[in-house]
Amino acid sequence: MNLNATLLAQLVVFGILGWFTMKFVWPPITKALDERASKIADGLAAADKAKSELTLANKRVEEQLAQTRDESTRRIADAEKRAQAIIEEAKKRADEEGAKIIAAAKAEAEQQSIAAREALRAQVAALAVKGAEQILKREVNAGVHAELLTRLKTEL
Repeated sequence: MNLNATLLAQLVVFGILGWFTMKFVWPPITKALDERASKIADGLAAADKAKSELTLANKRVEEQLAQTRDESTRRIADAEKRAQAIIEEAKKRADEEGAKIIAAAKAEAEQQSIAAREALRAQVAALAVKGAEQILKREVNAGVHAELLTRLKTEL
């Protein structure tokens, strides 16, 4: 065997194998690698997009929370103002009712005072008649002296 012929044959077989590999084996491998690289690039782009969307969503959530806090603070302040207004109105109504009750009590006391004066006048008139009766040692007729008793009541 000739070493040159063997080398030449191996060189030809190696060339055919290289050509066959470049023509039929290498394109599907490079295609698979390119697809895999594009999938990885798409995945990284989607991850970056999702990360930026997450950041935006977090900002929107924080803004909504701040807005909700402000609104709840405002509502609490309004409720406190409304409660104070209701309390003030209740105090005002209670004062008015108290004034009415005091006025009614004063009017009733005045009426009772007048009634007591009238009763005292009647008693004083009766006592005066008794006193006069005893002084005169005779009976005084109340029916005859009714005008005198009425005048005496009005003077007292």
